[in-house]
Amino acid sequence: MTLERIGARAQVSLRTFTTLKAGGAAQWLTEARNVDELALAATVAHQEGLRCHPLGGGSNLLPSDQGVPGLCVVNLARRMEFTPAGEVTVDTGVAYQDLFLAASQRGWGGLEYAVGIPGTVGGALVSNAGAYRSNISEIVKEVEVVHDGERRWEPASFLEFKYRDSILRRPNPPAITVLRIRCQLQAKPAHEIYNNARDYQRQRISKQPPMASAGSFFKNVEDKALAESLDTLPAGLKAAGVVPAGYLIEHVGLKGARYQGAMLGARHANFLLNVGKASASSLRRLAEHAQALVHDRFGVLLEPEVLYFGDWSHWEPMGRLNLDAAN
Repeated sequence: MTLERIGARAQVSLRTFTTLKAGGAAQWLTEARNVDELALAATVAHQEGLRCHPLGGGSNLLPSDQGVPGLCVVNLARRMEFTPAGEVTVDTGVAYQDLFLAASQRGWGGLEYAVGIPGTVGGALVSNAGAYRSNISEIVKEVEVVHDGERRWEPASFLEFKYRDSILRRPNPPAITVLRIRCQLQAKPAHEIYNNARDYQRQRISKQPPMASAGSFFKNVEDKALAESLDTLPAGLKAAGVVPAGYLIEHVGLKGARYQGAMLGARHANFLLNVGKASASSLRRLAEHAQALVHDRFGVLLEPEVLYFGDWSHWEPMGRLNLDAAN
């Protein structure tokens, strides 16, 4: 079966499929309206010797200006099935926030932190997304995958979850496409669910910018000694040994810094923004500038949470930049 028979189109720009609105073209792109179509697309890609890249909200990706080899699949599979015992089977194309809303309406808690998080359940799995010291891996029991062309269910451990990480985002990951997940939620009083969600949402609104961004760009730093050395770090973070990436970027003077249409957030320095039709390369250059200055000052290397997606094989880091004059 050829790629054209599953509706794949060649050389489709990915700028409209990512929240950073940057990057080049997909070698091939198609849509999957349900898990069966997603499974078929993954199987065809594997048969053609291509990597399959499901696309959800595109909120955690920075595609290379050189493009993305393989088959990108816009994942429109959005079915959820709840049981009376709080188990939910959910397609990976479901918006993460929609899963929270559907669960909360049924009296099931554990996803309050997901309110306001962009992207889909599938995207959340790739980076083990979460907030406020919770992660999606805490509720996942099983995952349905296509692995090397075979469709089957696996335990959650198959994805090798770690902090903001899974097997899906490792260098040269295995040929795995996640179709659905099965989760276990806990009953909670409605007022507790909504009060917690409102509190999380208020905190997000106060920090997150309205412009095109990918949410938090870097992972927070887990370093007890560093946390204890920072006089102005809140006591709770010191006790946990966690230093927010935004704190470090702000303290090297890069809050609001700009470079060729890219910008580090003026509200929250760990947001990388596209404010002037920035290329993917300009966005990455500014991110690496922040990494260099933070490393010089604090001795830690910030690790991107956002994935550099596609063909970055010719990328040459430059480190420090001459920032735009406005800074």
